[in-house]
Amino acid sequence: MRADFEWAGFLMQIYSSEGRRFVDSEFHVRYAETDNMGIVHHSTYFVYFEEGRSEYMRQMGSDYAHVEASGYNLPVTEAQVRFAGSLRYGQKVRVRTWIAESLSRRLTFAYEITAGDNPEVLVTGFTRHVWTGRDGKVTRLPGIWQSHFRTCAE
Repeated sequence: MRADFEWAGFLMQIYSSEGRRFVDSEFHVRYAETDNMGIVHHSTYFVYFEEGRSEYMRQMGSDYAHVEASGYNLPVTEAQVRFAGSLRYGQKVRVRTWIAESLSRRLTFAYEITAGDNPEVLVTGFTRHVWTGRDGKVTRLPGIWQSHFRTCAE
């Protein structure tokens, strides 16, 4: 039972951007992202998470191309999404992204999605990544990234 409690506490920590450095990304729901009822398809939220991660990287002065050019990759090893509501075609989407955890080999991004300026959080989630070299083997957090990712996670 204790493991479940600790896991729940970890999720609550991940799902709270309070006191953390975050980046907001905004765009509108495209028609192709919706089902026949005009509601954003559940799989699309992982694309929104990727947009949030990419914007986070850009705001810190980098991007995935720079990570790859430095000889590293950051593949997703785990992803979770929870729904409290949904978005519809044409609505403004705001994805709030922050680093929830930065360990020697692992990095976790967390996300909150709202409908534009409405503060009600509709979707929460996280993606966990590991650092790998070009050979695909897990490696430690590269020195060139250590200070930034560790600072952002605090």
